[in-house]
Formats: sequence, structure tokens, C-alpha cells
Amino acid sequence: MSIFEVGMLVCFGFAWPTAIHKSIKSKSIEGKSLLFIYVIMIGYIFGIFHKFTNSLDFVVVLYMINLVMVFTDLLLYYRNKNLVIK
Repeated sequence: MSIFEVGMLVCFGFAWPTAIHKSIKSKSIEGKSLLFIYVIMIGYIFGIFHKFTNSLDFVVVLYMINLVMVFTDLLLYYRNKNLVIK
């Protein structure tokens, strides 16, 4: 476990609820990048795989929490995209 890895995940963990809240309130996809969301999700999945294959510790929980938040933002992206189309 690295304190820097924990710090990174905690900082990102505080940022995602803000993004989710903005997506819920705005009901818009403006300013969102679908590619960015997918790249971040893939990065978290790689981090989880690394933890399970090389150095399993509690930090894997932080990766999973962040992944769930990014996935939530992804779902909101598609919901908001459908709202704009209608």
C-alpha cells in the first residue's frame, strides 16, 4: 500500500460526488466527455486487477467505490443524453 495511492483515490473520491450531483441537477451532457468517463473506468478496473493479482489490501475498496461512482456518472450521462433528445 502506498500513501500516495490512497491520497489519489481519496481526492478522486471527493470529486466524483460533485460530478454526479452536477449531472443530476443540470440534466445535461454539456461538459461531459464519454471517452474520459470510459478511460477513467478502465483505469480503476486495472487498479482493481493489480490489487487482486499483486498486492491485495484495503485500498482495493477505494478503487471499487470510485468505480461505482464513475459508473453512476456514466449512467447519468446516458440518461441525460436521452432527456436532451426527447
